[in-house]
Amino acid sequence: MSKNTTYTVTVTQDKARDRLDRFLAGAVPPLSRSRLKGLIELGQVTRDGATVTEAAAKVKVGEVYGVFVPAAVPAVPRPQAIPLNVVYEDDDLIIIDKSPGMVVHPATGHPDGTLVNALLAHCGSSLSGIGGVTRPGIVHRLDKGTSGLMLAAKNDIAHRHLAAQLEERKLERRYKALVWGRLRPGQGKVEGPIGRSPANRKKMAVVKKGGKPALTRYRVLASVGTAASLVECRLTTGRTHQIRVHMAKLGYPVIGDPLYGGGPKGRLKGAPETVRQALKTLDNQALHAFLLAFNHPESEVKIEFESELPNYFKKLVKYFSSI
Repeated sequence: MSKNTTYTVTVTQDKARDRLDRFLAGAVPPLSRSRLKGLIELGQVTRDGATVTEAAAKVKVGEVYGVFVPAAVPAVPRPQAIPLNVVYEDDDLIIIDKSPGMVVHPATGHPDGTLVNALLAHCGSSLSGIGGVTRPGIVHRLDKGTSGLMLAAKNDIAHRHLAAQLEERKLERRYKALVWGRLRPGQGKVEGPIGRSPANRKKMAVVKKGGKPALTRYRVLASVGTAASLVECRLTTGRTHQIRVHMAKLGYPVIGDPLYGGGPKGRLKGAPETVRQALKTLDNQALHAFLLAFNHPESEVKIEFESELPNYFKKLVKYFSSI
């Protein structure tokens, strides 16, 4: 497997006012201009240490650009005997209760050890091929730090059927989130198109242009102490980081969220040490996919599955109840 590579180049007088992608193509011969444009848009290029995402930006004399090229991911994931919590399985589909911290499919930075690697070992060659070699059988996904129920198809007919339900919003998904603050009103909706953040390409955001429509419905299940709320979220659409982005937009970010303002950041001044320590050791957002309901692709009968809150989540609720 190749390794991550970083190139560092400085703009000289004769290259001033060139487009960034054109300048880099000349300065970094191993990479094509189209490849460099993609890296720029993915936030893998810096200018004097700050991320730059506009390929058409004009370069200036003396600017120093860093180009990070991630290691190539193997084309075909290998089966790995990773323990799975299988909730249900038949000839058409499998439902997993995913633990927080497990990546769903191989990608840059996570070439193996993923749910896909585990499914390949568990299911063998029976997974649907519709998702491609890196995402076989995957009907929908969860973020690395989100726990809970996930559905995968074991043949192409089932995959098409389930994907159609997802597209037609007939596949029901509900989540429980522990968020900062006493959320008011007690129920409502957050609506706003989600796309790449123009300020940070590694994040998503509610954007004015270029985003995809997104709608999250929520209701408060309980106030947890004085600093948090337990909230049920229902996805009408399924955009990347949707609940996390929408709750942060409301001003009530998911506790523990490393990207969208869910860290302590001084919110716990005067809180018990147990709560402080719990947050210091928390390495994922408190978000759990607890309900999944859909029509079975073979029988057409509606089936529903629920998952209990995992231990890390229960402990957080207990700690926050004390403040």
